[in-house]
Amino acid sequence: MSFAELILLAVGLSMDAFAAAVSDGFMIKRGRTAVLIAALFGAFQAIMPIIGYFIGSGFAGLISRWDHLFAMAVLGFIGGKMVIESIGELKSGRSAQPEQSAVRSITLPTMLAQAAATSIDALIVGVTFAAFKTEIIFSFLFIGAVTFALSLFGALGGKRFGLLLGAKASLVGGLVLIGIGVKTLIEHLFF
Repeated sequence: MSFAELILLAVGLSMDAFAAAVSDGFMIKRGRTAVLIAALFGAFQAIMPIIGYFIGSGFAGLISRWDHLFAMAVLGFIGGKMVIESIGELKSGRSAQPEQSAVRSITLPTMLAQAAATSIDALIVGVTFAAFKTEIIFSFLFIGAVTFALSLFGALGGKRFGLLLGAKASLVGGLVLIGIGVKTLIEHLFF
């Protein structure tokens, strides 16, 4: 695999994590949380290909058969919960102060679930790396670093817009997560 191909692969794998980080950024108050989000997404994107590499190509069919359903279920659940909570806030009028409603924190278990759900594709990439005998250490570290950088950018950008939008930011973030899950499902079923 050439370095240019690795760059494209890393950016491609990072896109779901970037979008999830933007939606998480809508709900965070401090920049340290953005760094934690980016670190978790980057770590999962680096670790999942390692797991896939060691699983090898023997189980690739089974994993690829169910990965889209896992991603859809987790992201749909998290996004749906965000949408329901934000609609409740908007209906009750609690979102009069955008800064207060945008400060709702995102929990560590939620971040971990998102990181796992958005990195399932990286698991399959690890399986293909095993099949093609690709240089794994540098590749996995590079994928993790690119994901970290893009996720940090996304979370910080989401934070900025989240403070402006208030409870509507949580609604948008939830819809984005649901959209990522639906996109994953459609891509798997039709492409």
